[in-house]
Amino acid sequence: MHLPSDRITYLKLAAVTMIWGGTFVAGRYLSEAVDPLLAASLRFALASLALLAFMGFARIPLARPSLRQMTYLAMLGFSGIFFYNLCFFYGLQYINASRASLIVALNPAVIALASWWLFKERLSAGKVTGIALCLMGAALVIVSHSPQVLSEAPGTWRGDLLIFGCVAGWGVYSLLSRELNQSLGPLQTVTWSILLGTLMLIVVTLVMGRFSLEAMGRLHSPQVLSLMYLGVLGSALAYIGYYDGIRQIGATRAGVFIALNPLTAVICGALLLGEQLTLPMMTGGAVILLGIYLCNKPLAKAKAMGI
Repeated sequence: MHLPSDRITYLKLAAVTMIWGGTFVAGRYLSEAVDPLLAASLRFALASLALLAFMGFARIPLARPSLRQMTYLAMLGFSGIFFYNLCFFYGLQYINASRASLIVALNPAVIALASWWLFKERLSAGKVTGIALCLMGAALVIVSHSPQVLSEAPGTWRGDLLIFGCVAGWGVYSLLSRELNQSLGPLQTVTWSILLGTLMLIVVTLVMGRFSLEAMGRLHSPQVLSLMYLGVLGSALAYIGYYDGIRQIGATRAGVFIALNPLTAVICGALLLGEQLTLPMMTGGAVILLGIYLCNKPLAKAKAMGI
């Protein structure tokens, strides 16, 4: 009886990961012209303003978390906003967006293993198979699109390590939200974590002297549009959708949708930039979709049977 609700959640998560597919391109573009600390601070300053404006228009008051909740929110702000974005923008200075998205495709496996280890979440054969297929499909899409993604270049290991930091930070951000998502709800959890993470970013940016008139003067229309995309769509809107998905179907099942990121980036390249969409890419996309289906099928069947 809950299946229609789950289908809405699946569509929402697919839309979220499609938005995130473009953040690597926008982030790579920004990293070439804007200091990483400044870019991260501006991105989440915009996200904070968008969230507060939405809550103001919707007349939703900002919750007053307890001390315990605020501690967890600060940890979310540090891991998912501050740490993740420093790794994201600095990492993209060393490696291209395709290689970065290949590493980030490890997210579903990391989240699933951490859920199993920390929260004793059951890893069925269907889930394991689905996660493995998502990883294989993502790798096939990325490597067939950019064969040079596997080649080494000076400084590549630094970029790989930094982007893997994104995976670790996002795993913590996904798993620590369990209790807060139920008590505060996705909107309040995301808003508070982004506000706190933004504060951390701005303080460090100011202390490091990265906020300057000269740096702001280098922001032209393309950079501003990229920041708007990253802040409003890629952060404020997408984070709420992702956290709502975690609340509805759990971190492991929601996490596998991240495998759609590289597929989305490739499809956008084909539609907007006239890039070629090859058979291996389409095959990889089909494998990703099969993996997502297998990872979510067991629980969907159980719900349909009333278990």
